[in-house]
Amino acid sequence: MKRTPRKQAKASLGELERAVMDVLWELPDGQDVTVREVHTTLSSTRDVAYTTVMTVMDRLARKELVVQQKSGRAYRYHPATSRAEMTADMMRGTLSTLGSGERGPALVAFVEEASAEDVEALRQALAALGD
Repeated sequence: MKRTPRKQAKASLGELERAVMDVLWELPDGQDVTVREVHTTLSSTRDVAYTTVMTVMDRLARKELVVQQKSGRAYRYHPATSRAEMTADMMRGTLSTLGSGERGPALVAFVEEASAEDVEALRQALAALGD
């Protein structure tokens, strides 16, 4: 299976950025939301100002983690990639900062701490790549 290169995620997300992305990742495919809708969702569980959510969503758009589209006087947002794709990009970014001699041990350390389900998923993914 040939992969299309994507822009790598630049860094891990802060707590509020993660919360915003979680709201966006819960959207049905093809749906987008306004800052107001995200703020309403977030404010049901935390005390956060509308302007703070707006700033975070604008920052996520500049990082190219969300797609920002003008709709009338407001913007609408949806995630640029799935949660799994972004996580994989972050993992690749982290591995790329290591020297070639450090990548193997880092991967081994990761797998040693993985659950049985995660190890099985890795086995299946590696087998699929061999096909």
